[in-house]
Amino acid sequence: MKSTDERSYDALAESLSGTGVDVASVEERLRAQRVETPSWGYGDTGTRFAVFPQRGVPRDPFEKMADAAQVHGLTGICPSVAIHIPWDRVDDYGGLKGHAESLGLRIGAVNPNLFQEAEYKLGSVCHPDPGVRRRATDHLLECVEVAKETGSDVISLWFADGTNYAGQDSFTERRHRMVESLSEVYGAMPEDMRMLLEYKPYEPAFYHTDIADWGAALTVCQRLGERAEVLVDLGHHAKEVNIEYVVALLLDEGRLGGFHFNNRKYGDDDLIVGSINPFELFLIYVELVEAEERSDTRIDYMIDQTHNIEPKIEAMLLSVMNLQEAYAKALLVDRTALAEAQRSGDVLGAHRLLLDAYATDVRPLCAKVREDLGGASDPIATFKESGYAEKMAQERGEGAGAGWS
Repeated sequence: MKSTDERSYDALAESLSGTGVDVASVEERLRAQRVETPSWGYGDTGTRFAVFPQRGVPRDPFEKMADAAQVHGLTGICPSVAIHIPWDRVDDYGGLKGHAESLGLRIGAVNPNLFQEAEYKLGSVCHPDPGVRRRATDHLLECVEVAKETGSDVISLWFADGTNYAGQDSFTERRHRMVESLSEVYGAMPEDMRMLLEYKPYEPAFYHTDIADWGAALTVCQRLGERAEVLVDLGHHAKEVNIEYVVALLLDEGRLGGFHFNNRKYGDDDLIVGSINPFELFLIYVELVEAEERSDTRIDYMIDQTHNIEPKIEAMLLSVMNLQEAYAKALLVDRTALAEAQRSGDVLGAHRLLLDAYATDVRPLCAKVREDLGGASDPIATFKESGYAEKMAQERGEGAGAGWS
């Protein structure tokens, strides 16, 4: 007798017969999906007010890799781990690379830190003091070398640079300073390395931020060269911004380099992916799937979250599962019917095609794909049953927090 999941999968396949959607093709693309998890998502983190420690969190980058391997093993689609310098600084990056590879992982994007040191109070690469700018640029160059040593081909940049008061500094001069610094870093990158430039409208700069939106990031990337691309963090927008439209524009310009997936209710909340607005996540994937079918553009899909009160690995698993389901639903959109409805001006017909795909229960499909990849149909339940969390709590004790804790 078939299980409930098997019967649900058969029902889904039958319901799609006669449409423009091929289930076998959907499965193939789901198996090829890749999501990068962040090293900082496995350690203790918190807010500006407090850090809430959990027993068993990693004490160093090597233990972070071990936890990331749990996520990859249970989902089958998370073979790379982003690192953060200096939080993940080690004496032997080749050793870190080898350790990751021994766990079936690789080092993903290298993320410099230019927001924590006291001398960056007025900015880093935009600072009015050339000595501070030199130190900031040297750190970026250090991270290029770290990327070379770890086998990474991505430098992922976010800047807290900005001002808090009118008249504090020149908008134009600050922009010139940033382009000068990033041009030096871009020139030092190997030909196969990409620079992803992230933006954020506010915090900790509250009058203006030097890279406040996708337009500011895009124009800097255009100044630098073709291997500089925009990174979209889902929490880094004003509440009214249509993120899927921004995604479509950047795709059309060939400058969408990657994502930091998370979710927010108010600002940059860094909540579990899909926990607040799963329909928006689905709509973003609708644009991404369309772009995948037009070209072979590389886009790096990365999670950027700080799990402050929830169990670290379980939270990461849920984020990955939500990404799998959002992608699956976007793949189920009948593109032929959608194009016909759009051309004929059938407003509600087009909209309902999206709603139909979004309302589809794709959990059995995603469970099957995970099992095909050697993972678990229910990663969270399987992880809880494994006893890994209890074992790590016993071995690691209180662990260690992220850099600011």
